[in-house]
Amino acid sequence: MNKILSIIFLISGSIMAQQFTPKEAFLEKWQNSKTYLLEIAELMPEEGYVFKPTEREMDFKNQLLHIRGNMLWLGTTHFSKDTFDRKSLTQNVPSTKAETIKVLTQAFDYVYNQVNEADPIDFKTEVDFFAGRKSKLQILNLLQDHVTHHRGQLIVYLNLNEIEPPGYVGW
Repeated sequence: MNKILSIIFLISGSIMAQQFTPKEAFLEKWQNSKTYLLEIAELMPEEGYVFKPTEREMDFKNQLLHIRGNMLWLGTTHFSKDTFDRKSLTQNVPSTKAETIKVLTQAFDYVYNQVNEADPIDFKTEVDFFAGRKSKLQILNLLQDHVTHHRGQLIVYLNLNEIEPPGYVGW
């Protein structure tokens, strides 16, 4: 009987170990999102960073910087004790592809570290947001959704420049 209970315990422990918390799921997806977006950023040649499909859209580089700005805003405002300084986004704007990729990488890492250090209980906390009160878990979803939205636009930019985008990366 003890052998059967031991086997059941080992099996159930293995199954439970495979379950993710919202925090763990976000962090895994965030890392994969980072890798995927950086691949896209690397594929566009330096001269393509000024490409924009229409006059009313952002160019490739400014799409990346917009994604970065949103990460820093939400990561700072909702997952740190610091105050976000929007003016910081217009200071020391990168001028090259390499610099743009560097600051984008740093923003991904910043959000990862802020969320990794956050207490998961805090994800239930509601915060004021321009779209109404939202939980910090909803802010995590917004962070990822915003990256996905603009990454999709960047994939179109690559295709319009006859550059084959990298294969889709889900989880």
